[in-house]
Amino acid sequence: MTSDVWLPIAPQDIEGLPDGLNYLFWDGGKDGNQAFPGDPADCVVYVVPYMKRQSVKVRPLEPMRNLQVVQTLTAGVDDVTARLSSIVPGVRLCNARGVHEASTAELALTLTLAALRGIPKFVLAQQQGQWQSEFHPALADKSVLIVGYGSIGSAIEDRLVPFEVARVARVARSERTTARGPVHPLTELPALLPEADVVILSTPLTESTKGLVDSEFLARMKDGALLVNVARGPVVDTKALLTELETGRLSAALDVTDPEPLPPGHPLWQAPGVLISPHVGGPTSAFLPRAKRLLVDQLHRFVNREPLRNVILTTGSTGA
Repeated sequence: MTSDVWLPIAPQDIEGLPDGLNYLFWDGGKDGNQAFPGDPADCVVYVVPYMKRQSVKVRPLEPMRNLQVVQTLTAGVDDVTARLSSIVPGVRLCNARGVHEASTAELALTLTLAALRGIPKFVLAQQQGQWQSEFHPALADKSVLIVGYGSIGSAIEDRLVPFEVARVARVARSERTTARGPVHPLTELPALLPEADVVILSTPLTESTKGLVDSEFLARMKDGALLVNVARGPVVDTKALLTELETGRLSAALDVTDPEPLPPGHPLWQAPGVLISPHVGGPTSAFLPRAKRLLVDQLHRFVNREPLRNVILTTGSTGA
């Protein structure tokens, strides 16, 4: 049996791939029905195609009976974990920590600044040829709460520092201390929400974070606060958010929504005080060089039987 590696980036475009593996290109194709490049049973490392439907990403998994590693090119792995029953036991699932921090953090700041400074209104006024000057709040002197303080949350704080924010509070699943200050556990979130002018969501989608931003969460946010979501759509209860937006009490800037893609005619499109981008936190010019570096490093580790980076779980183990 050959040891195939399925890559969604052409192997000849990735410098430094280790010898000893057979590299095959497969990204699902434009329609998601691209023929498999080889026998799935020969695949030992499957790199999941980027920016494709879940049905495309998981299509080869069941016949990959000798699979050892699934490497995503996304920070979130919920598309794959939802189909763990299709994967043989003993497979290590790895995410793309280190690939999307720069792009996603940039977008979090972009959405925050654009929403606070009224950029959508200025764009509409420009289209109508109107000089429409208004007063808008600055990010400076604001209190910011980051919910989900992993590598992306930390990168967001890196970019907040030059904007002279008054305070950054950090929340993660478990309590810890960083060089910048404490990271509060989720249990302290209710007490922190009323103090924040801006709440930025960068948490992974898990059973504990699905629907985290519900009516109670939103009710605790201060009047006039801004909710920014660069995490996953289902972290937010869309119906509860719409209720708050329609009153004008809160505003929102969303790179992700639930449902997604947001269908035409959905009330979120026309809700007051909302800015929506179509899940573009990751796909920028920063993606490809970082993705290639990750793949080269991981595959060298795989060939040399060294510990892999970013292992989220191993299938068939307790809790997987």
